[in-house]
Amino acid sequence: MATFLYKLGRLTFRRRRFVALIWVALLVVAGIGAATAPAATSSSFSIPGTEAQRAFDLLEERNPGTSADGATARVVFKAPEGEKVTDPANKSEITGIVKELRSGSKQIASVADPFEAQAVSQNGSTAYISVSYQVSSMELTDASRDSLENAGKDAQKSGMKVEIGGDALQVMPHTGTAEIIGVVIAAIVLVITFGSLVAAGLPLVTALVGVGIGVSTITALASVLDLGSTTSILAMMIGLAVGIDYALFIVSRYRAELAEGREREEAAGRAVGTAGSAVVFAGLTVVIALVGLAVVNIPMLTKMGFAAAGTVAIAVLIALTLVPAALGFAGKRVMGRKARKAAEAEKSPEAKPNMGTRWARFVLRKPVWVMLVGVLGLGIIAVPAASLEMGLPDDGAQPKSTTQRQAYDMLSDGFGPGFNGPLLVVVDTKNSSDGKAAADRVSEEIEAIGVGAVIPPAFNKAGDTATITVIPKDRPSSHATEEVVHSIRDAGADVKSDTGAEVLVTGATAMNIDFSQKMNDALLPYLALVVGLAFLLLMLVFRSILVPLKAALGFLLSVVAALGAVVAVFQWGWLGSLFGVEQTGPIMSMMPIFMVGVVFGLAMDYEVFLVTRMREAYVHGESPGQAIVTGFKHGARVVTAAAVIMMAVFSGFIGSSEQMIKMIGFSLAIAVFFDAFVVRMAIVPAVLALLGKKAWWLPRWLDRALPNVDVEGEKLQKQLTVEPGAEGGESGERELVRV
Repeated sequence: MATFLYKLGRLTFRRRRFVALIWVALLVVAGIGAATAPAATSSSFSIPGTEAQRAFDLLEERNPGTSADGATARVVFKAPEGEKVTDPANKSEITGIVKELRSGSKQIASVADPFEAQAVSQNGSTAYISVSYQVSSMELTDASRDSLENAGKDAQKSGMKVEIGGDALQVMPHTGTAEIIGVVIAAIVLVITFGSLVAAGLPLVTALVGVGIGVSTITALASVLDLGSTTSILAMMIGLAVGIDYALFIVSRYRAELAEGREREEAAGRAVGTAGSAVVFAGLTVVIALVGLAVVNIPMLTKMGFAAAGTVAIAVLIALTLVPAALGFAGKRVMGRKARKAAEAEKSPEAKPNMGTRWARFVLRKPVWVMLVGVLGLGIIAVPAASLEMGLPDDGAQPKSTTQRQAYDMLSDGFGPGFNGPLLVVVDTKNSSDGKAAADRVSEEIEAIGVGAVIPPAFNKAGDTATITVIPKDRPSSHATEEVVHSIRDAGADVKSDTGAEVLVTGATAMNIDFSQKMNDALLPYLALVVGLAFLLLMLVFRSILVPLKAALGFLLSVVAALGAVVAVFQWGWLGSLFGVEQTGPIMSMMPIFMVGVVFGLAMDYEVFLVTRMREAYVHGESPGQAIVTGFKHGARVVTAAAVIMMAVFSGFIGSSEQMIKMIGFSLAIAVFFDAFVVRMAIVPAVLALLGKKAWWLPRWLDRALPNVDVEGEKLQKQLTVEPGAEGGESGERELVRV
C-alpha cells in the first residue's frame, strides 16, 4: 500500500492543476445539486420492532389520516391573581383563540376547546388548548408555527399568562456559531503548530472542501433518501474533524521530509506513502464505527451513520490527492522561517529535545507509575457511570426562559406533572367477542395501578379499536412513569389471554421509553462489532496482537470515564451551573452509542498516527524504547494539535440552549480529552515500554496468513534505497514511479 500511495502522492503533486480542477468541479456540481434539489420535509422517525411503533402503525391503519404520530402543542393559560379562566372575559378570549387556531393552518388536525374537553384545573386558575397536527414537528411550515406563536398574544394583553408547550415548536437548533468558533480555534492551533499561515490554512481549506462536497451531496439527496437535518449536522461535525486531522498529518509529514533535504515532489510522495497509509486505516476505523450504527435498527440512525461515513471517505480521498496537490501550489512557503530554522536545528546532534521527546523519556523511566495514575484516575472518574439512567429529554429540560419550559411548569402546577406526558393506550378488539367490555376492563386495570387520571375509551368508526388516554402522576422522564408503562403492558398481557383484545401503550412518553430500551439493548452488540472489526484492522496495520488489544481496552476506559463525567454533570448536577445545566435528569438514550461511534473513530485516528510512527521506527531498526521516543518526537505535537482542535469544535456546542446539543458537545469534548491526553499520550507509551519487544509479537502462522499492507513503508524504504554501484538516487526513484 505504501508504494501505491507513494506513486499517487507524486502523481497528484505533478498533476496538481488537474487534481484541483476535479475537486473544484465536484464541489460545484454538489453545490448546484443542493441548491436545485427539492427541500426535504423531514426524516420520518420510526422504531421498528417496538410496541409503541406497532400502536402508531395500528392507529394509522384503523384510523387513516389521523396522524397518530403528528406534532402536538398545548396553549396554556393562567388567569391573573384573583381571577379564574372561567370568568366571562377570560373564557371569551380563550374561545376566540380556539377559533383562531382552527383556521390558522391547513396542517391542523384538531383543536380541543378546554371548556368542552374538561381541560380546566380544579381551582379554575389554569386551562389549556390541545392542538394536534397532521404532520410531525419537523414537517411543520413556518406559517403553522407563526400561527401557533401568535395565537396567545392577544390573551396576554388581557392580563392572562399564555405559554406554549409540546413538540410543535421544536426545531433543529442552529449550530453555525459553534462551527465558526471551532474553525477559528482550529486555525489558531494550526498556526501555533506549524508557524506558517500557508501550512495552517491548507488543512482548513481542504477540510472545508470535503465537508462542502459531503454536506451538499446529503442536501441534494435528502428528499429522495428521506434524510433529516440532523444527518447533515453529524456529517459536518465528523467531516470537519477528520478532514482537518488527516490533512494535518500529511502536511506535518511533508514538512518533516522537506526538513531532511528531499525535493518537494519526493517529499510529497513519501508523506502520502507513509502518513497516507495511516490516514487510510484511520479512516476505515471511523467508517466501521459509523456504518455499525445500522446494528441499532433505527432507520434514522442508520442513514445518519452512512451519510457521515461517506463524508469521512471523501475526507480520506482529499487527504491523499488534494492535499499533495495543494502542497505543490504552496511551494516552500509551507515552511515558515521559524520552521526552517527548527528543522535545521533538529538535524544537528546538539538539537534540543522537543516536549514530546522529553515526555516519552519520562514515561520510559516511570512506566508503572504513569500507567497506574492514568488507569486509576480514569477509573475514579468512571464511577458515576454505574448510576447511568437513560431517557429522552422533555420540555422540563428546556431553559427556564423558554415558553416550552414555562408551559411545562404551569401545567405541572395546575394539573400535576403527569399532564406533560400523557400515555395513549390502544386496545385492538378485533379478535375479542365483546370489545367494549374488554376496553372497559383495560380502564379498570389501569385505574387499579394508580395513575393521575384515566379518560374513558373512545372507539373508531369500525368499532374494532379503542384509545384510552392515561395521565401519570409523575413527570414524563421519571422512573415512576416508566414503571406505569411497564405495569400497563403487564396487565395487558392478562387481558389478552382472557378476552383476546391486544393492549398497546404508545404516545411520546412510551416511545421515548421504548427508544431508550432499544438503544440500551443494542449497545453491547454494537461495541462488539465495532471493536472486533477495528481489532482485526489494527492487527493488520501493526502486525501485533497486544497493540490492538491495548488500543481497544484503552478506548473502552476513556469512553466509560467520559460517561461518568456526563452522569456527574447532567444527571447528578455536579458543576451543572458551570455548563448551564438548569434541570438534571436522565442521560439522552442515544448518547452512549453516539459517543462510542464518534469517539472510537477519532481515538483510533490518534492510535494509528502515533503508534505507526513507533512501528515504523522499530521496523527500521530502532530498539522498542527508542522507537517510542521517535514516535513521540514526530507525532506528539501533531496529535496534541489534532485533539485540541477536536475539543474546540465539540466544546462550541456546549453553549447551545438545547440540552441535547449541550450534552453531545460536552461528552465528545471530554471523551477526546481523556482518550488523547490520558490514554494515547500516557497509558499507551507506558504499556508499550513495559511490553518491550513483546508488543510487536505476532504468531508466525498468523503473520503468514495476514496480508502485509506495509503501513510503515518498509518495502517502500527498501525500494527507495539505492544499493552501492547502482544508478543515482533520483534516477532510481524515477524508475520506481514509472513501474
